[in-house]
Amino acid sequence: MESTTYGVLAIALTVAFGIGTWVAYTKRGLGAGLMGAGITVLPVAAWLTGTLRMFSEVGSAVGRWGSNLVLSPRVWVGIVLAVVGVLVFVAGRAVHARSGGAAPAPRERRPADPAAPPASLPASQPEPAGRRGKAAPAPVDDDLADIEAILKSRGIT
Repeated sequence: MESTTYGVLAIALTVAFGIGTWVAYTKRGLGAGLMGAGITVLPVAAWLTGTLRMFSEVGSAVGRWGSNLVLSPRVWVGIVLAVVGVLVFVAGRAVHARSGGAAPAPRERRPADPAAPPASLPASQPEPAGRRGKAAPAPVDDDLADIEAILKSRGIT
């Protein structure tokens, strides 16, 4: 299309939106009329800035894509792959939500020395009587000790 054609299109859209603006103003009041007036000037602004031509070219490109979509097996393979990707993503989200978002438990390391005692007792063996109900003290790092002292001074445990 030529610039004159875009100008005529812009004026026609402006007139159509102007009629809609007048109807909105009479039925719903000043606020609706002002919003409609803002929309009414957009086609002329799009024509003057060249974006009306851009919108036209985008519409033509979408139309060409749509006509190729129906007839091209290559495009259909792409659509099938897109659907499969979305389904796999949704399934992953469902599995992640069902597992509570927790990472899998780390595997227990075996000690290098077979004669060394295990790091933790297996679930089938009961804890010794002296340790029942008490948590084992964790090894304290210097940085963590500082943080722990600050938290204790603030009354946070």
